[in-house]
Amino acid sequence: MLLLSTFFYSAGAAVAAFLALEAYLAVAAVDDTYPSVVLAAVAAAGQVTGKLLWYWAGAGTTRLPWLRSKLESPKVAAAMTRWRDRTDGRPVYTGLVLLASAFAGLPPFMLMSVVAGVLRVRMWLFLGTGLVGRFFRFWIVLEAADYAWFLL
Repeated sequence: MLLLSTFFYSAGAAVAAFLALEAYLAVAAVDDTYPSVVLAAVAAAGQVTGKLLWYWAGAGTTRLPWLRSKLESPKVAAAMTRWRDRTDGRPVYTGLVLLASAFAGLPPFMLMSVVAGVLRVRMWLFLGTGLVGRFFRFWIVLEAADYAWFLL
């Protein structure tokens, strides 16, 4: 049950930023049913599944009128042109930016998911970097929380 709830909470938190996934994982670390590495993998899979909705929204396959209006504003259009110029034909650079975003949250991974969709970043690159970055982020959170619970 913990794995299923972790997956769905992670997916929900990927779509709704107000859901605090790291706090959920810190509490889930108390349950010793599964190793931290397993929970981190499930949370990463849930997060990337949820972020696919943002990716598809950026690519235009999901119609979100408020997102379309934001993407068409002059300021955002200029930013997208800069991102396109930086990443066009540079998959290593693109992958590193996505990996940093997925791991550290800078730039925010939700934003980078939309940008990746708009720029038509290859799906395997988006999924791979998202899974790896989120896995290590969540594994660190779970290990730190497990250690903190141990100290209590």
